[in-house]
Amino acid sequence: MSAEYVGAPEIRALAADTGGGTLVLADGRAVGHRHPLRMVLRDSRFPVRRIPGVLVVEPSAREAFRAAVARTPDAQLAPDTLADRMAEAGEPVRDLALGDLVAEVPATPAEREDALARAAVVDEDAIRLRSAVKARDGFFTTFFVSTWSRYVARWCAGRGLTPNQVTVASLLVALAGAAGAATGSRIGYVAAALALYFSFVLDCTDGQLARYTVNYSRIGSWLDATFDRVKEYAVYAGLAAGAGRNGDDVWLLAVSAMALMTTRHIVDFAFNETRGGGDGDEEGAGAKLSGRLNDVGWTVWARRMIILPIGERWALIAVLTAVTTPRITFVVLLIGCAFAACYTSAGRILRSLPRRAPQEPAVRRVLFALADTGPLAAVLGKLRWPAGGIAYLVPLAAAVVALGVFADHPAAVLGAAAVYVVAAGAVVSRPLAGRLDWLVPPAFRAAEYSAVIALTARVAPDALPGAFGLVAVIAYHHYDTVYRLRGGHSAPPRALVWGIGGQEGRVLLIAALAAAGATPLRTGIAVFAVAAALAVLAESIAFWVRGATPDLDDPVPPAAARASGSDSGRPGVSPGTGSPTTSGAGTRASAG
Repeated sequence: MSAEYVGAPEIRALAADTGGGTLVLADGRAVGHRHPLRMVLRDSRFPVRRIPGVLVVEPSAREAFRAAVARTPDAQLAPDTLADRMAEAGEPVRDLALGDLVAEVPATPAEREDALARAAVVDEDAIRLRSAVKARDGFFTTFFVSTWSRYVARWCAGRGLTPNQVTVASLLVALAGAAGAATGSRIGYVAAALALYFSFVLDCTDGQLARYTVNYSRIGSWLDATFDRVKEYAVYAGLAAGAGRNGDDVWLLAVSAMALMTTRHIVDFAFNETRGGGDGDEEGAGAKLSGRLNDVGWTVWARRMIILPIGERWALIAVLTAVTTPRITFVVLLIGCAFAACYTSAGRILRSLPRRAPQEPAVRRVLFALADTGPLAAVLGKLRWPAGGIAYLVPLAAAVVALGVFADHPAAVLGAAAVYVVAAGAVVSRPLAGRLDWLVPPAFRAAEYSAVIALTARVAPDALPGAFGLVAVIAYHHYDTVYRLRGGHSAPPRALVWGIGGQEGRVLLIAALAAAGATPLRTGIAVFAVAAALAVLAESIAFWVRGATPDLDDPVPPAAARASGSDSGRPGVSPGTGSPTTSGAGTRASAG
């Protein structure tokens, strides 16, 4: 990347350049701290971003920059003016939050001296470190992890470690904990509990390191989110294996916990996609009750805890693993997660009921992608049904119950599976535009997982470890779909979705194997789990490794940005010295 001080002719020449590099314009009069400059240069999540005196334009927004330059007189060709012109034309311009940090373009020598004086009295590194911690987090994370993990993040930054390296370290520590739990010994359980805690510390550290060094990446976001699931499922498997060594088979509880957790998360994702999609969203009883509770301070922490976010959940698992048995751990976890799921779902239903306008087309497409239906539902969905949407979730749920109750009767199993497939097609026969249609994806998740678990538990209980693996693979596929959609990307290709059957096709397959008997079910689950894992993982890894554009996965403002009410970014330059920086007169431009 080259840089030089330029005037209006050079800026217009840069605008006319058809090259694909990132463009940086900096006002030579700008003064302030180093970290705002680090943020605006490195936070490539936003195509156009600025701080006072500095404008950064990614290749995707070069055309908007050219148009802004064309509309601006030579005397006004400065970074701040061009940013305003781009914003006026409808191009999203990200104003990165400064908090107490200083970044200004003084107009007079007196203003310059004042800005430098204010910058000199601010402890830049302390603010930078505080900004590395999310402003809103769970109780356990806030008071038992982030109080010291931020210093681990700074230590890692000083030694050149990257967030992705810390993410991998967190995974390895968790896998070691799962191995300890698999021994079935008390010392193994205690070691697993400690490993879970330190793995979670590292899990917080990687994000804090990313924000501290402003080092974001799309693959880093994917690794962080994906490894959270891998770690949790590995711990469940380790606990089940350890219990088996002591003669206690808890695989049914383990796979049920995994299924419940995934379904609950899909509730969150599906509902959040509907926010802003129609009127009345914030006028219902749920919103009013939430507003009243926000006026009672202690309820904020209580409500954050009872939904069992990852910090509280891992703390609960760690403590119970250390002092009780895997069976008690799973039972308590299932009760806690079920309560949290009911609590959050009830509130969201109350918020959704006042909605009158249908969901926007983009929301409908997302909900349909989250539904994960296959070719059978696609064919049946083209038929004319007397009703559509969630009305057909009732026969679908009845089919799942029948699969479990009549698992010993092959004809009944096949009949129930047929009803399931037909109902699934009827559910998606119309656009998911209703006020409660966000319930369709989590209902499908609960139905599919429950069908697999119930049939396996009834027909071939010794195949539950295989069912655990199959549900883990399918859950990964569902999470992967969510992460892509949240990042503004397309859902997994239809060839993959249909290739692994869609949710209704998988239920039909498992039902047919169960109707054939214990041995076919046992073998079929193992074979299908391996085949699905190869297909899903190969496509997912290829997708995420191909791209390097970060997604917007950190919407919560860091602590230092609270005063301004905006987000702050993250990426990787060596820590600043805390001293203000200045530059000479003129405008400095660079492209590269």
